[in-house]
Amino acid sequence: QVQLVESGGRLVQAGGSLRLSCAASGRTFSRFVMGWFRQAPGKEREFVAGISWSGSTNYADSVKVRFTIYRDNAKNTVYLKMNSLKPEDTAVYYCAADISSWYRPNTWGQGTQVTVSS
Repeated sequence: QVQLVESGGRLVQAGGSLRLSCAASGRTFSRFVMGWFRQAPGKEREFVAGISWSGSTNYADSVKVRFTIYRDNAKNTVYLKMNSLKPEDTAVYYCAADISSWYRPNTWGQGTQVTVSS
């Protein structure tokens, strides 16, 4: 079992940048598909980005080009670099992990709030 702790969320102005971090416990971190999801008020949780154990990445259309997911297996950490932030990016961002699934992970972090002001 892996445990996840997110950090880095805060208030930022539109057009700004932010980097979220997700620290994972457990020795098998490198084997997991890691992902970022987000949930805005009144909306369902949605996939944002994912990265496989080999480094393959996948992004939602709404964040392609602007967001980058990457991982440091030596530090058991996955990151989400967000550029050109928009007010519609405002949400609670969750880190997630699964042994194989990109879109239905079975382990979640507690979430970190990102607020983009216009």
